[in-house]
Order: sequence, then structure tokens, then C-alpha cells
Amino acid sequence: MKKILIVALLLMGTQAMFSQKLMTRNGVIKFDASMPDLVEIAATNNGASCILDKATGDFVALGLVKSFKFKSPLMEEHFNENYMESSKFPKATFKGKILNFNAAQLSSKANYDLEGELTIHGVTKKIKTKIALVEKAGRVSASSNFTVKCKDYNIEIPSLVKEKFAENIKIWVDFDLGEK
Repeated sequence: MKKILIVALLLMGTQAMFSQKLMTRNGVIKFDASMPDLVEIAATNNGASCILDKATGDFVALGLVKSFKFKSPLMEEHFNENYMESSKFPKATFKGKILNFNAAQLSSKANYDLEGELTIHGVTKKIKTKIALVEKAGRVSASSNFTVKCKDYNIEIPSLVKEKFAENIKIWVDFDLGEK
């Protein structure tokens, strides 16, 4: 019995020692759906979560839709109730992998391909983008940007205001990842 307990403790300790998962719960996701010379349609979420597994390059991110903040409370209300239906679809997620990831190269800024599945408004689509990673003082900074189309995620924009929305929504993500 004593040997089993020692082996179990050693296995748990070894797993904890070699765990290379970095995370944050205060990542930033921004989007901009503005058309030039019209009203700004942009928001920021400062409470996004992200996990990077340095051993495998697995990359997962989650943002709560209701956490996006706009300059106008009315715009925020329309975003949550009419467009994103945040009570029905409360989160946006990304699950993917950093291709050809090498944790040893993180001391200097490195750009990688990031592939995975982005789920918004209950619709999942495969995406591929670039991600910039740099390690400094035991933390990893991860940033990326890409575009999505509302129609690809079944987000309906009423024809009355459609001309005010960009067809390609620009999205930026920034995560400062540290040990759990």
C-alpha cells in the first residue's frame, strides 16, 4: 500500500513538473465593424481566457459575448440582444494548434501559422491566421488579427442599418500568458 501511494505521488509530481500550460483570464479581444466616415462600431473584451500548451502548441481561447464593451450602452444592448443573441450564444471560442511550434524559439519574437475552429453565434468554421509569440520573464505574449464575415456565422444585420456595417469584421487578440 505504501509503495502504491509513493508511486502515485511521484506520478502526480512529475506531471506537475512537466506541465507546460500557460494561461490568462484577462486577455483582450477587440473587433471593428465600422465603415469609413460612418459611426464607429467597435468593442473590446478585457476578460478573455486563453490556454497555450507549450509542449504541443495547442491553443484555446474563450470570450464571453456580454463582456464586449462599446462606447454607447445602446449599441452594446443591440449587439447582445439583436445581433449576437448573447443569451442564446453566450461565448465565442477558438480551439486550434500553432503549426511547427517550437517553445525554444520564444525568447525572440516568432511568427507562426495558427489553425483551428472558431465558433461564434453557434456556428463553427475553420480558420487559419498568423500568430506572433514572444517570451519574456517566463510569460508569453500572443497576438493575432484576422477577419470574419457576419454572414458566415449567421449573424443577421437588418437592411435598415446594413450599410453602416463592414462586410469584413476585423478582430484583434492579445494574450499575456503565464503559469497557472
